[in-house]
Amino acid sequence: QVQLVESGGGLVQAGGSLRLSCAASGRTFSVYAMAWFRQAPGKEREFVVGIAWGGGGGDRTYYGDSVKGRFTISRDKAKNTVYLQMNSLKPEDTAVYYCAADRSVRVGILAYDYDYWGQGTQVTVSS
Repeated sequence: QVQLVESGGGLVQAGGSLRLSCAASGRTFSVYAMAWFRQAPGKEREFVVGIAWGGGGGDRTYYGDSVKGRFTISRDKAKNTVYLQMNSLKPEDTAVYYCAADRSVRVGILAYDYDYWGQGTQVTVSS
């Protein structure tokens, strides 16, 4: 099993920045992809960004269209932690942000691509 714990959410004004963290523990050696999803009230869970490694190549990232150029994903291999730097935040970025992990070496963009999930952290952007 893999456990994921998110942190760093909060309230920020439009145009501001936040950095989310997702710390993985447990059988982390089996994880080769991690991602961030978000879910706003009344909406489906949405893919934000993902990162994959292993399979002979370096880190691969994939961004959802709505966050390209504003959000950046990175990882600290030694700490088993993935970060999401969110800049130029907009009110429509308000949601619960979830960290997800999987044993695949590809970045999946669907929720069912991931086996492990964190509990979520609230991000609220005021206008």
